[in-house]
Amino acid sequence: MAEGTHALGRPGRPGQARIPRRAIALLVAIVAIAVGSAYYLASAPKSPAASVPSGAQLRDPAAPTVVLAGSPATLTARVAGELFASSPIVVLASPSAPASVTAAARDAEHYFAPLLLAGDSVPVVSSAVRAEVSRLHASYVLAIGLSAPALSADLPGVSVVTSGSALPATSAPAPLRGVAVLVRQGKERAVTAAARATAAASTATTATARAAGAQVITMRGYDPRAYPATISALAASKPRFVMAVGAGFGPAASLAAKVTVAETGVQLPGGGQVLFPGHRLVAMYGHPGTPGLGALGEQGLAASITRIRRLAAPYRALSRVPVVPAFEIIATVAQGSAGRNGLYSYESSVASLRPWVKRATSDGLYVILDLQPGRANLLAQAKLYRPLLRLPDVGLAIDPEWKLQPGQLPLQQIGSVSITEINSVVNWLAALTARYHLPQKLLVLHQFRLSMIQGESQLNTRHQDLAIVIHMDGQGTPADKVQTWDAVTAAAPPGVFFGWKNFFVKDHPMMDPQETMARRPQPVMISYQ
Repeated sequence: MAEGTHALGRPGRPGQARIPRRAIALLVAIVAIAVGSAYYLASAPKSPAASVPSGAQLRDPAAPTVVLAGSPATLTARVAGELFASSPIVVLASPSAPASVTAAARDAEHYFAPLLLAGDSVPVVSSAVRAEVSRLHASYVLAIGLSAPALSADLPGVSVVTSGSALPATSAPAPLRGVAVLVRQGKERAVTAAARATAAASTATTATARAAGAQVITMRGYDPRAYPATISALAASKPRFVMAVGAGFGPAASLAAKVTVAETGVQLPGGGQVLFPGHRLVAMYGHPGTPGLGALGEQGLAASITRIRRLAAPYRALSRVPVVPAFEIIATVAQGSAGRNGLYSYESSVASLRPWVKRATSDGLYVILDLQPGRANLLAQAKLYRPLLRLPDVGLAIDPEWKLQPGQLPLQQIGSVSITEINSVVNWLAALTARYHLPQKLLVLHQFRLSMIQGESQLNTRHQDLAIVIHMDGQGTPADKVQTWDAVTAAAPPGVFFGWKNFFVKDHPMMDPQETMARRPQPVMISYQ
């Protein structure tokens, strides 16, 4: 090299070499390309797949039993909120367009995304839905049957698309386990706007639950105990969480108690765990081995079963619900003498009644234990039969005709009982049923005079574990019986059902099944004595 020239400097400066102009030009070009590339990468739009999570994140409901209600938009948002922690995709449809909701339900299940319902006004998206889309951290809304521009205005920062082809690929989440969602799905046609909205909410919530992998159980009503298929499903799965969609399911605590009963899987004769109006009992009344106390005592056990089945058979053609043969066994019998206990009531032992109860129930009959208390306390007598009343298909009857006040004797007057004493039995029997998670239990109140139940309007009918029947026991001509029926049914408090008794000897003439079923309201229990 010449003096004063260095490989990496400028000429004329010791220690620096000279860079050829061609090299400098090449270096500038490289730097320019690098800077331009960096700018392009920073400013170019990101690929949707790069910014969207791989799939929805699911979660269990907030409580073991949840009941959700509200408008279709609010309801669908709440269902999504219970089951989804986040979801990159939300499907949105209008509750007033059934075909769109049906299509949206298929999309929601396909993309494992919650289905929400928008409104029909401005803004299109309600505050509840907008808040839920935000909470879910949704990047995309798949709009079915809705205007994308209108939705985009309501959902800033979210990509609104109208075709699944515009969505990124997402992976299926691990399905929820141990979560059951109860949905009422009626048979009625959705002809009004309100009915269409309700049907749309049912479809949407079902789709969301299925997208999350939850067990969906649809019912015609709101009580899971009323439907054999629902009972079987809950008994098989025994879910850790139950979520019900619709205010008709009642408070969460009430629903939880019903679900617990359903999970036992034990059903009444004729199916289900609710007695009425889904069953009709046809019973034979009396005391085993005592013909003078009614038809039940006129023959032995096996012959009694055959006879009541024969009596019940004609009612099947007249009834839209299962007809269940039954025994009404007089457990405590009013008697003319005071007896050992001074109560004018003979109290049959549990051991003496058990063979009849066991054989009858094993043969598909329902059994009612009747109390003719004399001077005894009704609750004290009821408690004597606790071992039998713990059985799922054994109920209780109270016969106020035979309730005596101090100084009174049987057959010298028509007895009566205070509503306070009856309600003590009501409360005890309901508590017993609830404690052992039994199907709904029958309580029969016999009556042919209004004076027999003092304070009848105060009867406690609020227990979901009991079905209370006021049973018209009048006898005589058909005209007399109808007059008594009209008086008894008119005076009864709300929340009760009605029964009718036919007497083989004391009716003149005894009504046949067609005439018996012509009563209004139709009796749910018909007895023969």
